[in-house]
Amino acid sequence: MSMDIKQIQDLIKFVSKSGVNEVSIEEKDFKITIKTNQEPTYVTASVPAAVAAPVAVAAPAAAPAAPATPAAAPAEDNSKFITVKSPIIGTFYRSPGPDKAVFVNVGDEIAPGKVLCIVEAMKLFNEIESEVSGKIVKILVNDAQPVEYDQPLFLVDPS
Repeated sequence: MSMDIKQIQDLIKFVSKSGVNEVSIEEKDFKITIKTNQEPTYVTASVPAAVAAPVAVAAPAAAPAAPATPAAAPAEDNSKFITVKSPIIGTFYRSPGPDKAVFVNVGDEIAPGKVLCIVEAMKLFNEIESEVSGKIVKILVNDAQPVEYDQPLFLVDPS
């Protein structure tokens, strides 16, 4: 199994957001180690030169603490939206269980007290309720993805 550059970039983003200090993946013909130190993200990869060069270029992209939204147009103006952020570190879940319906979808109207998601931390399932009224414009986190304290989870249009 070898990783393509997109998988490596996703892994770098995941590691930088998760709070983990180091991740190592080793296969018979492939080894990658990603170390974070809150400042820059360091990547050491002993892979063929064709893959190793872009990895070095990708590393600085993981350094900013700002949330990276893949494929977001730079001209996209989110300033009119309210950002719902995670109050805790944990794992983000869109539904109360694997076979249950999601709490909210893009386009749903929400009001204060409406449960938006669950963030599981140390086997405690914390329901995250809305503090605002509006319409869900964007869900910024994938189901079962680790989230940091204060990480944006949803964009809400208050109008």
